Amino acid sequence: MFVVDTNVLLYAADSESEFHDTCRQRVEDWRRRRSPWFLTWPICYEFLRVSTHPRVFRRPWTTEGAWGFLQSVLSSRSVQVLTPTAQHSAVLAEAIDQASGLRGNIMHDVHTVVLMREHGIGRIVTRDVDFHRFGDIEVVDPLG
Repeated sequence: MFVVDTNVLLYAADSESEFHDTCRQRVEDWRRRRSPWFLTWPICYEFLRVSTHPRVFRRPWTTEGAWGFLQSVLSSRSVQVLTPTAQHSAVLAEAIDQASGLRGNIMHDVHTVVLMREHGIGRIVTRDVDFHRFGDIEVVDPLG
């Protein structure tokens, strides 16, 4: 079981990215698998934000195009979206206590880690090195 991070989805969507072919193939492989893999709603919204942003994405998509891509990913029989549990606040407090200097943009990653911990998922597929800060999370580079 693993979570797929935003950057992997973005590379899979961006045909001009040097990582496109590999990430697109990985996403397609995961969509066909029977065993579960995971996203979070914040990852989905971040994909929508970045893929439609004219100063961030090389060739920004329309909202409809970005949502269409996400819908095709979410329609996979094996993907599930993690949501907070009743333990969310306690797990967040624990994460804040364990890692020093958390602030700013890394809080999005903290949210992902907290959701992963709540659901007992210990692996994330990402190119984001910030996840290495969390010792109990296995970080898997989709290009490796």
